[in-house]
Amino acid sequence: MFDRRKFLLGSTAAALSGCKIFDSAGRSDSHLRALFASHEGLTRSAQRALIGDALAPEFSEADIRQGQRPNGSTDPTDATYRKMAETAFRDYRLTVTGLVEAPQNLSLADLTALPSRTQITRHDCVEGWSCIAKWQGVPLGTVLTLAKPKLTARYAVFHCFDAIERSLSGEVFYYESIDLIDAYHPQTILAYAMNGAPLPVANGAPLRLRVERQLGYKMAKYVHTIELTDSLATLGFGKGSYWADRGYEWYAGI
Repeated sequence: MFDRRKFLLGSTAAALSGCKIFDSAGRSDSHLRALFASHEGLTRSAQRALIGDALAPEFSEADIRQGQRPNGSTDPTDATYRKMAETAFRDYRLTVTGLVEAPQNLSLADLTALPSRTQITRHDCVEGWSCIAKWQGVPLGTVLTLAKPKLTARYAVFHCFDAIERSLSGEVFYYESIDLIDAYHPQTILAYAMNGAPLPVANGAPLRLRVERQLGYKMAKYVHTIELTDSLATLGFGKGSYWADRGYEWYAGI
């Protein structure tokens, strides 16, 4: 059977690994990068036309053959985060703010009390590796419904505890965003458990995003705030996410 995910990941890796011409695409002034970016909206529209509301493949527990390899940061050094981790995140709060009628401030207990979804899915990393794991969490759409998004809201922005780099203006914390179409997809969850146990720190405890029809770097870890907005222009360098600001695709659909 034709596996669209493997085709996209494999063909992309093959093309990029053998072509020196692509090396400049990571530079902010690259004409090649601008060309790729100009076609991203078309790519997103084509993918949605092809798959619509379809679910990403789900697997059985027998398919979980290895531990979930952590991606990105694995142990945030932020002082507030470290203090919460010492008490199993008892004092953790998820803030939902921005273009909402009813801002939320939810504890981990509040989140685990909401209706949950469990799914066994494959995490596909842009680096070329994949892992299958069982994730449990609250559908993002459930949380957003509590907050009552305003009609002008278009994107959900995720602010995280993990500092990725330091700049002259201070630490740069991870940030990511998806549009509200993907936010309300049934497989888009805020996961607090993995493989039947509380989410490990290395995998994003206490709460991480799972958006199963996109590449792994979209699945923000250590989320503390969800901000609904009508534009991504003021986020980072204006491309919509930490990695998109550095040359990666924003949508990253598979």
